[in-house]
Amino acid sequence: MKKQYLIVILLFIFSTSCAQDNVPSQEEQIAGALMAAPEDVRAGATVYGYDQKGAFVLLKEGKNELTCVADDPAREGFQSVCYHNSLKPFMDRGRALRAEGKTAQEIFDIREAEAKAGTLKMPENPATLHLLEGGPEAAYNAETGKVDSVFYRYVVYIPWATAESTGLPTMPMTHGAPWIMDPGTHRAHIMITPPRGE
Repeated sequence: MKKQYLIVILLFIFSTSCAQDNVPSQEEQIAGALMAAPEDVRAGATVYGYDQKGAFVLLKEGKNELTCVADDPAREGFQSVCYHNSLKPFMDRGRALRAEGKTAQEIFDIREAEAKAGTLKMPENPATLHLLEGGPEAAYNAETGKVDSVFYRYVVYIPWATAESTGLPTMPMTHGAPWIMDPGTHRAHIMITPPRGE
């Protein structure tokens, strides 16, 4: 019995140590997160990231209209995002529902109902999200101060917008061209994915 307890304790210590080792320093998280932001507003952006236990925490208090989120060390690949503060209620609600174990469809349905009821505040004007993303080889390089092997995507949220109200197609007409996704819903947004390398 004692041997079993010892094995459990050692496994816990090992897994905790590995989790802590996988979490970059606050400085690296902030630097990597801000790479997704337009350069002229990086200094004033708010940044969220992860502590050494993997909990979602505030890393840097900001002074402007942008909130950035560092790459999640528990997620494969790299993804940092920066979005207009008017999207914060929408993003916060999504994180809370994911923490409850809700599926992507459940999250969509719940936020749709709450947005229609007015209990989830959505942006009154178009609001942009900047996304920097890459596969397993992507990572923040502390020596160069850049994120290697990533590409940009821009998302402009326009709740309830449609193809008819914007003149946009529901699929890209050519590589990298803008299009509208989830039209007519609280999550309607324009997708713009520039060709890689540009």
